[in-house]
Amino acid sequence: MTRAVDLLKNKFGVSQLYKHDIKQDDEIILTVYWHPLTIAERESIQKKTGTEDTNDFALQMMIEKSLDKDGNRLFQDGDKASLRREIEANVLQEIQLAMINSGADKGVEEAKADLKS
Repeated sequence: MTRAVDLLKNKFGVSQLYKHDIKQDDEIILTVYWHPLTIAERESIQKKTGTEDTNDFALQMMIEKSLDKDGNRLFQDGDKASLRREIEANVLQEIQLAMINSGADKGVEEAKADLKS
């Protein structure tokens, strides 16, 4: 019988890779890839931000988690001020929401079915 931790790692582990395209007029401007956010990463980001501000957390998460197709970081920590001041908020929020909602479409029923077998 499969151990619960192994089942969860296989279905929802950090090896999963998500992708989101930022488009303008049906043209892909940027494709962002990322691995799921873990509790450890969430805690680390919260410590870095040093605040309970959800906007700051979401921006820092996006900076740390965003990857290109080769797995390289798209943003550096030094980009934070520029992103805050020079990019439309709705574009940044689109990426952040895609990251936060990633995996939400995975059905729990599928994992339950696997657990029974």
